[in-house]
Amino acid sequence: MLENINVLYGSATGIGSMPHENPVYALELIRETLPFGPHWPQLPGRGKTESFLRQYLNPLVKLGMMDLEKGETPFFYDREGGWLEKEEKFYELYLGCREEGNKETDLSLFAFPREAAAGFYKFLDENWESLSSKPHFLKGQVSGPLSIGLQVNAGDGIAAFYRDDLRDIINKTLALTARFQVQALKKFSLPVVIFIDEPLLLSYGQSPYISLSREHISQSLEEVILAIREEGAYAGVHCCSGVDWSILFRLPLHIVNFDAYDYLDSMLVYSEEMDGFLKKGGCLGWGLVPTSEAIEKEDAVSLREKFYDGIARLSRRGVNPELLARQYLLTPSCGTGTLTVAQSEKVYHTTAQLQKLLV
Repeated sequence: MLENINVLYGSATGIGSMPHENPVYALELIRETLPFGPHWPQLPGRGKTESFLRQYLNPLVKLGMMDLEKGETPFFYDREGGWLEKEEKFYELYLGCREEGNKETDLSLFAFPREAAAGFYKFLDENWESLSSKPHFLKGQVSGPLSIGLQVNAGDGIAAFYRDDLRDIINKTLALTARFQVQALKKFSLPVVIFIDEPLLLSYGQSPYISLSREHISQSLEEVILAIREEGAYAGVHCCSGVDWSILFRLPLHIVNFDAYDYLDSMLVYSEEMDGFLKKGGCLGWGLVPTSEAIEKEDAVSLREKFYDGIARLSRRGVNPELLARQYLLTPSCGTGTLTVAQSEKVYHTTAQLQKLLV
């Protein structure tokens, strides 16, 4: 684990997406409610360029390796002439980014286009390091390699994650995008946290995805995680459903973030792995504030009771209760991009109130 990981404990942050179209208003809400763990907002309501998939695939479009516009599913041009030359060019750029002293210049290809990440660039315009209450950390996010790889096709229509060559290209693209984010956010001289958003980890073990390899999932995530760590940032993975949590607890992560509102039961099976993760200093991210209609009936007090009940249930399964009560990070259960602005505001204010109640 990184030194000083305790900077994460007891704090709060957001997941990523928000329903606002104007980044100014989104950042006002973040600054007001999450002053110690602000994140840059993804704003899918501004258009498809800020979607979960497209925001991170632009480098491959620029290199002529992928199409995002024809049909509903993005696809690789791996069956078209010139593919080998494009693949060779990609790896030349990748190796160039990994050379010491040359990373910042080459990483420009993996920067977000301004039209695809208005919230990110507005976030960079803020003076986070000069606030009277300085943030404990700044948070960014990147889509996970499994979730990208299952929603992008090879030229023959097969999901790209099943192809070793295309999976490797996706992994390396996301790793370099994560490195770009860390380098950009480090200009504030504050700790940086990057979450890998991996909602489709729930696919593993389900019958339609029986051929998914645990090894390939772990290797893909680890490549992105190590890129984040090598840049000196904290690495987390966010999943908003019940998954095989043992995959994540065995990876070199600082944070495992889960939907603690609806899916606490899914964690009980993996209590031994969780206890080992916490004993190494890991931070458990509790997504306690619902990002659904349930937010209308909950408040910070009711969610505080849910938190303590969760600790009691996990401790009965053998997880150290002292570590659970200390090594936590609070978040909404998922992004708020599908909610109304009013609902999103309630989610963020409730998260802030809950964090204060638990300190």
